[in-house]
This record gives sequence, C-alpha cells and structure tokens, in this order.
Amino acid sequence: MKITINSKYVKWGLTAFAVIAASISFAYLIFHTDTLMNTAGSYAQMLMPVLFGFGIAYLMTPILNFIERRILFALAHKCRIRETAKMRALIRSVGILLTSCLVLAIVYAVCSMLISQIVPSISNIVYNADTYITNVRSWLYGMLKDNPAIAESVASMFEQYSGELETWLNGTLLANVTSLLKSFSLSLFNTIGVLWEFIIGFIIAIYVLAAKETFAGQAKKVVYAVFQNETANTVIRNFRFTHKTFIGFLSGKVLDSLIIGILCFIGTTILKTPYAALVSLVVGVTNIIPFFGPFIGAVPCSILIFVINPMQPLNCLYFVIFVFLLQQFDGNILGPKILGDSTGLTGFWVIFAITLFGGVFGIPGMIVGVPVFAVIYAGLKSLVHQSLKKKNLSQQTREYISVDFVDKDGVFHQIPQKNKKA
Repeated sequence: MKITINSKYVKWGLTAFAVIAASISFAYLIFHTDTLMNTAGSYAQMLMPVLFGFGIAYLMTPILNFIERRILFALAHKCRIRETAKMRALIRSVGILLTSCLVLAIVYAVCSMLISQIVPSISNIVYNADTYITNVRSWLYGMLKDNPAIAESVASMFEQYSGELETWLNGTLLANVTSLLKSFSLSLFNTIGVLWEFIIGFIIAIYVLAAKETFAGQAKKVVYAVFQNETANTVIRNFRFTHKTFIGFLSGKVLDSLIIGILCFIGTTILKTPYAALVSLVVGVTNIIPFFGPFIGAVPCSILIFVINPMQPLNCLYFVIFVFLLQQFDGNILGPKILGDSTGLTGFWVIFAITLFGGVFGIPGMIVGVPVFAVIYAGLKSLVHQSLKKKNLSQQTREYISVDFVDKDGVFHQIPQKNKKA
C-alpha cells in the first residue's frame, strides 16, 4: 500500500513545530537567564586563552602587516630575491618574530614605567597631601587678605572640603592602593593563572598570525556555503569595512596617543613639571578618547601641578600652554596623518557617538563608540542610498538642501528664491 504525503501539511507541521520550539526557548531564556549566563560564563572562562589569542592576534595584525610589506618584502625585492612559497613562509616567520619581540618590549616598558614611576608618584602625592593642602590654604589666605569677609567664607568652605579630601586620600585612595598591592602579593595563584592564560593566548596568537589568510579563506568559504553569492558578497564587504574601521581607528589612536605621551614626557621634563611621568601617562592614555580626551587629561593634571606649588602659578600656566600646543599639533598634523578619514564621520557625529556610548558604557564606550557608530552610520547610509537608487533619485546630499518637493517623475523642484530670503 502506497502512502501519499501532502507536502502542504508537512510544511504546516514543521512551521508549527518551529513556532512552538521558539516559544519554549524564549520562555526558558526569560525565566532562566541567570543559569544561561553562568553557563556562558563557564564556557567563556574555559575558552579564555583562545579568546586572548584571537584578541592579541587581531591587535598584532597591523604591526605584522607593516613589518612584512614595508620592511621585509621591500628588502627582498630590493635584493632581487625571487618571491616563492618558501620565501613568503620565511618572511612570515621573521615578521612574527619581530612583531612578538616588539610587543613584548612595549609590554615590558609599560610595566617597568608603572612600577618604577607611576606607583611611587601616586604614593608620594598621597603622603604629601597635607603639605599640598597647606600650600593651597596659604595661597588662598594671601589672595584674600584684603577681603576678610570673603576670606572667612572661603576658609570655612576650604576647611570642609580639604578635610573630606584628606579623608578620601588617606582613607579610601591609600587603602585601595595598599589593598591593591596586597592583592597582588596575596593573590599570587590568580595572578599566575591570568598570566598563564595570557602566555597561552600569546602562543595561540602566533599560530593565528601564521595562518591568518587560511582562517580568512575558511570563513569566506562558510559564508558562501550558507548564503547566496550576492548576499555573501555583501556580508564579506560589510565585515571588511567593519574591520578596516575598527583596526584603522584603534591602532591609529593607540599609536597617536603613544607619540603624544612621549612628546608630553619630553616637554614636561624640559619644563621641570612635577611628576612628569604620571602627567604624561594621564595625557597619553586619555588622548585615546576622541575630542574630549585632551580636556579629560589636561584638567586634573593642571589642578595637580597647581596644588603642588600654588605660589608659582606660572608652572601650571606653562603646562596648560604646552598641552594646548601639543593638542593643536595632534589635532591638525599628527592625528590626520595617522588616522586619516578612518571613520568617515563629521565632528558632530563624533561628539554624538562619544556622548551616547560614553553615557551608556562609560570610558570604554567613549573609546570604541566612534568606530561602532561609524559602522552603524555607514550601514544606515547604505540602506538610504539603495532605497534612493531604486526610486531613481539622487544620492547627493547637496541636491536636497534647497529642494521644495519631488514630483512623481523624480524631478527636483527648488525652493523659490523669495522664500529662501524669508
């Protein structure tokens, strides 16, 4: 006996099963979020070395590409060495070795500076807080000696806030610094565990760098296997744009901030600014934040320099002028030279992205907000242009500035001149 299966009912059954399964999964997700998060956290912890490896490899890729293309391949071509598979493999090995040595040297230099310069500077500021507060008090009294009423009011406010500041410095901050140092010594096994994960991740990163073209080819093969050719082309093109935006902005910003930090250290050393290493570190790190970074770094450093010796306000003034000139150099010469137009955003959208993502995610949001918003902005722009193209309308913004209406034939009608004046 032959059994006939109605394909229509089979499709209905599969659709009903998919809807029921999706509903059950969604309900489980709502009522068991903590369990799922804990499970995901456990798997993420197990895969942490691999995640470290891919992250390190992603950040090391621009350095490796620069060393290979600008140095090793250029040197091989200059020496008239024929490009073969063995030669490319040798260049890749030498490039990974040089990149690894450079990254490890940078990590060692940063750790050495933190241990030898930054930590003692912070401790010295905390321990000398009483002296600095006394200096500021003497400066205030000297400035207001001809106005006793104002001096008394300012003195009471100063005593109140200086007492709170001393309590915070000697209690909260010093306790945190001390507890941080204790945690490093007492949590030796945790530190070794993280260090071990970093070492394993660094080794994985070397393997990823050695076969990064193969990984990219495998990913593209999967995309073309899952999607239609046109859709796959769009997906790969979008991923390429996202990668270019992120790696161009982040690597460029890190290099730019490193140069600014070094220049700031040289300048503050020449100016004999107190705590030059700490001030330069703050200026360099905050410079990673677009637009607001220079102000975020310069304001507390200026206050610190002034508080240390308020009797010589020119020290603070010289520092402010120096940082202003340094940021002008960065904004008009160094930054555009390194970054170029890596995001494609105007100044308004940069400020908008920093404000939005900074308000939601804090400092990390201010750092990655610009490239993330640049990708979102490019996606929306592409959708708008595709829609306009289907309607046979212009994609140029300038043609819409003075448009009054567009008729059914797609002809632009401009605002009458007398209405423009009104």
